[in-house]
Amino acid sequence: MIDTHAHIETTFCDDVEIAGLEAVILSGANLKTSKNNLFLAEKYPRLKAAVGIHPQEIDDDINLLEELVKNDNSIAIGECGLEFVDEIREADNFEELAAKQKDYFRKQIELARKYKKPLIIHARKAMDETIHILSEYEGIKGVIHCYSGGKKRVKKVLDLPSEWMFGFDGNLTYEPGLEEVLKEIPRDRILAETDSPLLTPEPYRGKRNMPAYVKYVYKKIADVWGESLEKTEKILDDNAKRLFGI
Repeated sequence: MIDTHAHIETTFCDDVEIAGLEAVILSGANLKTSKNNLFLAEKYPRLKAAVGIHPQEIDDDINLLEELVKNDNSIAIGECGLEFVDEIREADNFEELAAKQKDYFRKQIELARKYKKPLIIHARKAMDETIHILSEYEGIKGVIHCYSGGKKRVKKVLDLPSEWMFGFDGNLTYEPGLEEVLKEIPRDRILAETDSPLLTPEPYRGKRNMPAYVKYVYKKIADVWGESLEKTEKILDDNAKRLFGI
């Protein structure tokens, strides 16, 4: 099994957190965590590093990201994208914030295209805007992390240039609506994530999440598909390996 999206501190030293997993992809949120991811990937072979600047972290200098992207241990760019929750949309300087988020997003898309690395996309309350921007580019691919665009936007994502995948997290185990969304997506476009330490799946909901808990996401996907866990593992693992080249 592969956890395709987790956040782990540099103090990581507990193999229990990744027990039974073939690989864990560490998502970057800012320059500091991106550097931490590269450090961890060098130290632990099963940890793979993504580097990026989250839309909530746009005070970081985007011009410093390229050096991290060029690192041999960097396999993806992200998480990056847009977040237009009510608090942001209602801010007096919303237009300014939105413009800067879009600028940072586009610059990371350009880095992905330049260095031929997949993107990990964060799109919270901004799915339509995210799809619009992605539609303007060819030669890029990636995953919509913790997909929350509902059934009506699935086709729009599938129609984007290149191959885009949909990440499902622990909330799949307790949000019935997500099960219906999952059924609308081709099996070769699904990835399993934890978003550790957040979005802990049942039966540990409310406690700290860890990559090893991705098995509960795998099991839920198998259940929704009406498929064996063994076959589900192969499909999801193959999807992750194809996208991230691991």
